[in-house]
Amino acid sequence: MGLFSFFSKEKKESLDKGLEKTKESFFSKITKAVLGKSEVDAEVLDNLEEILITSDVGVTTTLKIIERIENRVAKNKYVGTGELNKILKEEISNLLEENNSSNVSDIEIPDTGGTPYVIMVVGVNGVGKTTTIGKLAHQLKSKGKKVVLGAADTFRAAAVDQLEIWSKRADVAFVSQGMNADPAAVAYDSVAHAVAINADVVIIDTAGRLHNKVNLMNELSKIKRVMQKVLPNAPHEVLLVLDASTGQNAIEQCRQFTAATDVTALALTKLDGTAKGGVVIGISDEFKIPVKYIGVGEKINDLQVFNKYEFVDSLFKE
Repeated sequence: MGLFSFFSKEKKESLDKGLEKTKESFFSKITKAVLGKSEVDAEVLDNLEEILITSDVGVTTTLKIIERIENRVAKNKYVGTGELNKILKEEISNLLEENNSSNVSDIEIPDTGGTPYVIMVVGVNGVGKTTTIGKLAHQLKSKGKKVVLGAADTFRAAAVDQLEIWSKRADVAFVSQGMNADPAAVAYDSVAHAVAINADVVIIDTAGRLHNKVNLMNELSKIKRVMQKVLPNAPHEVLLVLDASTGQNAIEQCRQFTAATDVTALALTKLDGTAKGGVVIGISDEFKIPVKYIGVGEKINDLQVFNKYEFVDSLFKE
């Protein structure tokens, strides 16, 4: 059985297609960087550094990758440019390995001893947060899980309405107090309802306002405290949703949210619409937070569990 054989053909094709723009941009630049060169020298490495940075891998992570390649070139004395892709693939794989990136092939919900697994979802407006919640709910439901969605993003009527539409589409329970309700009260009701109906998972949507860090921290802390009155260990997961197409802006949002709350997992959306897929590598490395989900298309099943092996394999597939 091959390393990637546990992935369905449909998932592989979806991921390959979703990374097309990143791959085309990335490798066309590398091809130009090594044009006329027979070996990896200082000039090639300088060009590669620029390519990685402009692909939104990030400065810190790029310098780390370049240093590792430099060490390998120095050790092996002669490294042909034809080997560059292979070495680059290996070093990116090693980075994701070190950062505990996921290597599972499907959604896994940890055992919480018979109580619902609580996921609090955070992220700014417009990144695909509500859509990600809806797609995740659909996939969990299709695996036989009983799911509750809580509409605690109460500052925008559209957010509440959109989540309700997704709850109907996924055929899962929905808890709301409408617009301008206290987000913490909605979160409390959602968790209490999930316990009452013996649900497996409850997903809480929260407001996407990046006002100032103190207010954000206070708001998210209050939601956590109130949920813990029902389930002392809630939330079991804080999932930060980021729009990959915003590149370095996504990294800045990650910096702000990780300063405001204890983010435990990341979801990167809209990879199919951007050439900035390198941001997955940079964010994983800089923040040491596992990338758990990636969005590679509009279809309901195009939210995929991130698998580092499959991601790198697809990125470097010729």
